[in-house]
Amino acid sequence: MTEALEIFRVTPDKFDLIITDMAMPNIPGDKLAIELSKIRPGIPILLCTGFSETMSKEKAAAQGINGFLLKPIVMKDLSLKIREVVGNTS
Repeated sequence: MTEALEIFRVTPDKFDLIITDMAMPNIPGDKLAIELSKIRPGIPILLCTGFSETMSKEKAAAQGINGFLLKPIVMKDLSLKIREVVGNTS
């Protein structure tokens, strides 16, 4: 996941939305979100997880993450959450 962070660092304006997962190699999704927000404050971020005991909607929001989805993810829920997250930042 550090490769994604480096790509974002070089071209942060090429991204409209970040969708990440808590269980990522090398860096958890919440930590990645924090690092991405340092590079480009206000970038919409949607965090997905299957482990609700380690992350909650409230904890994600406190870390500046715009949206939160629990797995398994239904495509309709993902679509609605993307619209919500992108709409809240424009």
